[in-house]
Amino acid sequence: MQAFTEVMQVEQFFERFDAVIQSHKRIVLACHVNPDGDAIGSVLAMSEFLRGFGNEVNMVVANDFPEFLHWMPDSEAILVFEQQPEACKAAIAEAEYIIMLDFNSLSRSGILHNEIGKTRCPRILIDHHRDPEENMFYCLYSSTCVSSTCEIVTEIILHYGKEYLTDNISTNLLVGIMTDTGSFAHSIYHPRTFDLVSVLVEKAMSYSYIHEMVYDTMSENRLRLLGFAINNRMEVLDDYSTAIIALNKSDLDSFNYQVGDTEGVVNFPLSMSKIKMAVLVTERQDQIRLSFRSKGSFSVHELANKYFKGGGHTNAAGGTLTCSFEEAVEQLKSVLPEYKEMLNQAE
Repeated sequence: MQAFTEVMQVEQFFERFDAVIQSHKRIVLACHVNPDGDAIGSVLAMSEFLRGFGNEVNMVVANDFPEFLHWMPDSEAILVFEQQPEACKAAIAEAEYIIMLDFNSLSRSGILHNEIGKTRCPRILIDHHRDPEENMFYCLYSSTCVSSTCEIVTEIILHYGKEYLTDNISTNLLVGIMTDTGSFAHSIYHPRTFDLVSVLVEKAMSYSYIHEMVYDTMSENRLRLLGFAINNRMEVLDDYSTAIIALNKSDLDSFNYQVGDTEGVVNFPLSMSKIKMAVLVTERQDQIRLSFRSKGSFSVHELANKYFKGGGHTNAAGGTLTCSFEEAVEQLKSVLPEYKEMLNQAE
């Protein structure tokens, strides 16, 4: 029944999406707060694709994205609300359609929430996260059984023809799939992902160059922060098969923290065979952010959704708290007994 529903949803999506993109509209593309490679890659790829049909496209994000993504083709055209608030407000206010990529709830858009919420124009959803607010959208392509939003965007573009996959579009989509799978280490649900990647690799920039730009351009401070986080701030809780890395604002300031410097840190504890869940807790200006990762059957989505106002995927999720750093760490530890049996038995 679910598969049938998804097929119907996709058919309706293309029927409505085709009418939109062929009619030369003013379209705004938006992604979630603290954009990652999948968010930026899907926005950039969709922007070039839509402009190819004669649409006027603006890309807006709430805050800046990591430095290691700034090389991506056309990324300089993205409007960052924290830096260009008036330009972002004007683009959103004038939009005839808003396409939400890689997030399915306005609350995940950060400071863009209020601006998008003011508009009456139709919204389109392209996303791979669980539990979309379906009634919000004119049409949606939402599937949780894919690696990334960039995988969905690849399918959408291929629906119109392989010739629409330009070098730049292919490069941006490949970055999104690569980063959301941890360089193809997880979140691969079916062979189709590799079929699509092979098509993108054929047309994109050199794969080795893309991989180097994403993973091998760390600053010295970022690398030292990683070492400090593991050596000084990682706590292993054997009873719960869990590791917690907690970095307060002073820790981050000591290494001149820049956006994206903690990207991937949460994955390192999972390299221990005894660890089934890893959590990164970071103190930001107005909130505490939690990043959850797991191995096997344990769902961090359920935990993050129940206790930390978040969610995501079975093995990767996020959440936030508005309390002190110390209280956040204690709250995290306080819920672990509830999941002890599931964590220790996860396979």
